[in-house]
Amino acid sequence: MVDEGNSGFTLPRGATGFFVPKDGPLPDTDLRAFRTALYAAARVVEGHVGEIEGHEYPRTFHTASVVDRTGESVILCHAHHPWIAFAQERRNWYAEEFLPPPPWASLFAEAGFVVLSSELLATPLSDVDTSVLTQGEWRHIRSYGITTLGGTLFNAWA
Repeated sequence: MVDEGNSGFTLPRGATGFFVPKDGPLPDTDLRAFRTALYAAARVVEGHVGEIEGHEYPRTFHTASVVDRTGESVILCHAHHPWIAFAQERRNWYAEEFLPPPPWASLFAEAGFVVLSSELLATPLSDVDTSVLTQGEWRHIRSYGITTLGGTLFNAWA
């Protein structure tokens, strides 16, 4: 699990979901590895995997859930980088509605994903290395009023 200090996160190319065609396509997160980790988590909590929604442009993430006797845990998986976050409900857009990872989130880390803490996702963009962002990405961030790392990573720029 990642719980880096406010200045420890660097946004790589593709973090916002935008790309410039001349730079080539963005990487894709391994959806099969994500599904495998979901089913492993469901087994650990003696629950089941709920609906899995693959990302569709302009949304930058896949959504799934694990359901157990305590309720549903919503899991977000970035479409271009192996980042995992947890949220209270399914949405197309997130700003600061992230939950702390449950104890079984380590299963995603074991599958090669980086589990992002709710504190890290709430980090103001001013405290993140955003040097790779283009003017176009900044234009969208400003027009949508995004101010946090989580809002930048898990969004649907329509």
